[in-house]
Amino acid sequence: MKTIGVLTSGGDAPGMNAAIRAVVRTAISLGMNVKGIKRGYSGLIDGEIIDLDARSVADIINRGGTMLYTARSGRFKTSEGIAAAIENCKKFGIEGIAVIGGDGSFRGARELSNRGIPCVGIPGTIDNDISSSDYTIGYDTAMNTALEMIDRIRDTAQSHDRCSVIEVMGRHAGYIAENVGIAVGATDILIPEIESNADEVISRILEAKANGKQHFIIVVAEGVGNVEGLAKEIMDKTGIDTRATILGHVQRGGNPTVLDRVRATQMGNAAVHLLYKGIGNRVVSYKGSKIVDFDINDALEMKKEIAFDKLTVARETSM
Repeated sequence: MKTIGVLTSGGDAPGMNAAIRAVVRTAISLGMNVKGIKRGYSGLIDGEIIDLDARSVADIINRGGTMLYTARSGRFKTSEGIAAAIENCKKFGIEGIAVIGGDGSFRGARELSNRGIPCVGIPGTIDNDISSSDYTIGYDTAMNTALEMIDRIRDTAQSHDRCSVIEVMGRHAGYIAENVGIAVGATDILIPEIESNADEVISRILEAKANGKQHFIIVVAEGVGNVEGLAKEIMDKTGIDTRATILGHVQRGGNPTVLDRVRATQMGNAAVHLLYKGIGNRVVSYKGSKIVDFDINDALEMKKEIAFDKLTVARETSM
C-alpha cells in the first residue's frame, strides 16, 4: 500500500492520540502516506480527510481525546453511506484504513474490508469490553481517574460518617467497577454480570458497621444503574446519611497513563505493519502479554468473562 487512512470512531478514550501518532509515524517510516479521517465514518462519508505527516502528530501522545474527533454514524449503516465512503477512499487514494474504536467500529471496518478497502481495527474504549483483547486503550486511564475521584469523595464520606454510592462507567461491562472497587476498598461492588439487590448491599453495610466501620463506599457499574434509588433505599433502611454520585464523562478525559500510551503505540504500529503487507479484515489485540491479531469475524464472535474471584477478594478485605 502507498496510502492509508486512520480514523477514530465511537466514544473517545485516552490514548487514542497515541495510537494515531503511532499509525502515522510507522507508516511514514515504511514509505507510506497517511490521510487523517475526521469524525469517524461520518467524516469518511463527507470527505473530511486531511494529510498527516510526522509533525502533524507531534506532541499529541500526552493528550486525551482524539485530534481527529469522533462520532457515531447512522448513515454508515446504509448502503448509500457505505458507497459514499468507498467513493471517497478512491477519490483520496486511500487503500486501507486503521480504525481505532470498539465493536461497532470494527463492524464498520468489516463492511469496508468486504468491499475491497482493507481495514485493521485497534481496540480503543475505556470499558475494556472488546472480547478479542485483554486490554483496550483508555481503560487504565479511566480507572485511575475514577480512583482519584472516589478518593476525594471518601474524604467527605469519612468526615460525615456517610455512605457514598458511586456510579462508574463501563457501559454493559463491570471491569472498571470491579478493579476500582477493590482499589478504593469499597464495602460492596455491583456489576451487571452478577445479579444483586439492595438488601444484600445493606446487609454488607450493617455487617461492616457492626465491625466498627463508620463510612461506606459502594461502587456501581453504569450497566447496573439507579444509584439514586439505591442510595435512598440504603438511607431509608439504615438511617445512614447516603449520597449518590455519577462520575460520568470525567472518566473519558485527561492525559493517558504510561500503560495506555505504550499499548496504544504498540497496537498502532502493529496495525500499520498489517496494512503495509496488504492484510485487512483484522483486529489487533493484546493477549497473554503479547500484541497479536485476529480475523474481524472471529474477534467479534469471541466471549470475554470477568474475573469473578476478584469480587470475593473485595468482600473479604472490605470489612
